[in-house]
Amino acid sequence: MTAPSAEQLAEWEMKVNRHRFVHENVRDLIDAFRYDAHPMAKLMAGVVSQMTFYPSSRRLNEAESRELNAFRLLGKMPTMAAATFRHSIGRHAVYPSDELGYVENFLAMLFQSQQRVWRADPRLVRALEVLFILHADHEQNCSTTAVRTVASSGNDLYTSCGAGIGAL
Repeated sequence: MTAPSAEQLAEWEMKVNRHRFVHENVRDLIDAFRYDAHPMAKLMAGVVSQMTFYPSSRRLNEAESRELNAFRLLGKMPTMAAATFRHSIGRHAVYPSDELGYVENFLAMLFQSQQRVWRADPRLVRALEVLFILHADHEQNCSTTAVRTVASSGNDLYTSCGAGIGAL
């Protein structure tokens, strides 16, 4: 496989990053859990709830719908994960920023405090980028098996990925 061109990478990033925001009801759902509830339970609920916002995710035979919902999930996952973490430590969720890249944005949503703009150390950003790539490229693991099993019975992307989170 060859690396994407600069144009292909920019298009991919745009397709993912335009879906960073989650509905306020998702934040409310995460906030409805006790602060000390297991983070994966909160994240799983947030992910599975996306099916109610995007009924098109049930159209499994439509390639366009599958692709759109995959981009939605990729874009929203850091926002939901950061909101889950911050809820666990008693802090309000931080909105995503269009000025930051994928990993920088995730780190800012995790750790931003009083400062207007939070900037991560570029070495940390690169290390997390590599970690995400390695995790995504990992072969068959427990959560992948759960996603594939649930998806094979005709469930939407969000329900299937929620099952994978539950298997972690």
